[in-house]
Amino acid sequence: MPKINARLVGVELYFDKLDAARRFYSEQLGLDLADETPGHYAKFQTTSAFVCLERKGAENYPSRDKAVLFLEVADLNGAIEQIGADKFVHIDRAPGQTPGWAVLHDPEGHNVLLLQRREA
Repeated sequence: MPKINARLVGVELYFDKLDAARRFYSEQLGLDLADETPGHYAKFQTTSAFVCLERKGAENYPSRDKAVLFLEVADLNGAIEQIGADKFVHIDRAPGQTPGWAVLHDPEGHNVLLLQRREA
């Protein structure tokens, strides 16, 4: 089967409470709002892709609810400290080592997994 050489340009997640989700992605994760239609969607831009938050039922081709969002950060320890370690449901950390990844939940329970950026 031929490969289509796709690259990720964005992710969309569905929410019952769009306003709470918008605040979480803006205030907790510090993502920059790029576009929005209040009550319908909020789109955040990162350096490599967008994250779109949409109110459930706003479109006629909804996806299943299972979703995990992967965000790469330059300083995972710093991100954990800034957000608050108590907000994370799991931090992958071997004894005496720095964490490789950590998971927190957005307001509707989607997993948001933060990864430590690897040097190129």
